[in-house]
Amino acid sequence: MVESEPKDWRFKLHEIIYESNTPAGKAFDVGLLIAIFASIIVVMLDSVVGIHQHYGKIFNIAEWIFAALFTLEYILRLVSIRKPIKYVFSPLGIIDLIALLPSYLSIFFIGAQSLLVFRALRLLRVFRIFKLGQFLTEINFLTQALRNSLRKISIFLLTVLTITVILGSIMYLVENRENGFSNIPESIYWAIVTITTVGYGDISPITPMGKFVASVVMLIGYAIIAVPTGIITHDIAVAASKKKELPESCPNCSREGHDSDALFCKYCGSSLFR
Repeated sequence: MVESEPKDWRFKLHEIIYESNTPAGKAFDVGLLIAIFASIIVVMLDSVVGIHQHYGKIFNIAEWIFAALFTLEYILRLVSIRKPIKYVFSPLGIIDLIALLPSYLSIFFIGAQSLLVFRALRLLRVFRIFKLGQFLTEINFLTQALRNSLRKISIFLLTVLTITVILGSIMYLVENRENGFSNIPESIYWAIVTITTVGYGDISPITPMGKFVASVVMLIGYAIIAVPTGIITHDIAVAASKKKELPESCPNCSREGHDSDALFCKYCGSSLFR
């Protein structure tokens, strides 16, 4: 009975800090985001000379209050999991540490407090609050979709490269040199800029034939954009259809982004379900 109490306490703390499915968890995340927003606003306002002259001391006190709160929050995150080192080296753990260090570096290095704007990275946690914690999992879907479609996309990119070389060479032949198409590499550069619909406008065709070729390149550009989008979207839809509801993070190491059919954490091996 004595041994189970610490586990129960740690599990409840983990639910509040890492999950947003409970009122307490959502309230914690909302409060954290408000504090992050407020600390970023303080840093930005403190960088304005006129405001700093009048409220610099107040901003300094506020900054150290935020630093203390975020330090406490970071410690609680480590305490609430059985393998804290896993969290320290996880993507969100690294972001939290980077956001925390500038406060203490400013003691030794003048101007380091300006790095506090890195706290904006922590706003990624907003996805938890709006039930978009799945967003991080969708990144895994996208990565898997890219792996599955690598061969098709490689062939597609090779085809696009061939088309741009051909169209650039054609434009070199039909356009005047004084219009910017002075050589084939310059013409290929124009074809790439045009076919990707970027359109810098630093080089543009003048002759009727050049305008005709440019029109063809523009139309091809719109068609090209749709191809990789369709490939990746299809594979993501297939992966999503196989997905089942998982906890937002591992209760043991706090890592996220597990496979859709996972029963155990792929980072530490513990069960994802209690």
